[in-house]
Amino acid sequence: MSDVEDPDVTIVVASRNRRDELVASLARHRAPVVYVDNASTDGSVEAVRAAHPDVGIVELPRNVGAYARTLGVRRATTPYVAFADDDSWWAPGALAAAAQALRDHPRLAVVNGRILVGPDERLDPVCEEMAASPLPSPPGTPGAALLGFVACAVMVRVEAFTAAGGFDPVVRFPGEEERLALDLASAGWAMSYLDDVAVHHHPSPRRHAPEERRRAITRSSVLTGFLRLPWPRAAARASRAVTAGGPERAGALAALRELPTALRHRRVVPGRVLARLDLLEAGATTPPAAAHPGPVTDDGTPAAAHGAPVTAGGGTVAAGPAADEGGHG
Repeated sequence: MSDVEDPDVTIVVASRNRRDELVASLARHRAPVVYVDNASTDGSVEAVRAAHPDVGIVELPRNVGAYARTLGVRRATTPYVAFADDDSWWAPGALAAAAQALRDHPRLAVVNGRILVGPDERLDPVCEEMAASPLPSPPGTPGAALLGFVACAVMVRVEAFTAAGGFDPVVRFPGEEERLALDLASAGWAMSYLDDVAVHHHPSPRRHAPEERRRAITRSSVLTGFLRLPWPRAAARASRAVTAGGPERAGALAALRELPTALRHRRVVPGRVLARLDLLEAGATTPPAAAHPGPVTDDGTPAAAHGAPVTAGGGTVAAGPAADEGGHG
């Protein structure tokens, strides 16, 4: 771990079976780290213990996806937590800048930074969408207002994150952001994109095939619809996915098999949040379930071009560019 930038920040990293990338990226973090291991079988835990003895480790007996991040937040003792994946890290000065924004704006729950992809630091396309968000910013909040975010590039206010339930074991991963963002907005919290806060992401070559990601992202989107949207909107989201065929249909069917569990946690968001969704979707050129291009896939094209649903509001259903299952992007 490098020098601590801000004493109020902890970094939470969830990972599964990416030992080499994990060990390398942990050395770049400028804050205390809680690493939550999603039942890795490649010796990740042992390697981290040997290379980074100062890192707190939570070993899980099974892969719980993004819910691992919630378990990591519970171990943190700071008011703010920055998330990173095993192939991402915050640029120098970014942690301090994001923490200061949260201090200065007490109703701000999430700061999403600018994502720079690969050694050539290409701007992730989702950042352009977030920067151009049409949502009105609540008085006194910085940056562009959001109704979604990319998990590997955000700092959260622990108080707000915890009250909203964090990332849950129903949606799991990828696509965990949307339900949490809707719940934060329902509780009156603000979320902002700050272009002067940078996060590096060097996508790992160890990831699932694009078709499998599309299936998993669609599953999460459909489940989130039934968890938080009015019945007509939830049903329309599921219907679009089934009609699309291929991985989208498979993802929708997977979601429907888990519908009884989701319905036990169903709570429709208030009208003012639906109105913000309407505002976003009114300007969308793609179907409502894919209202923003979101992250790039492995072939370099926007996820929405493959039919992968992304959250309206500039935030993506995937947990970062070219997301993979297992708690990392």
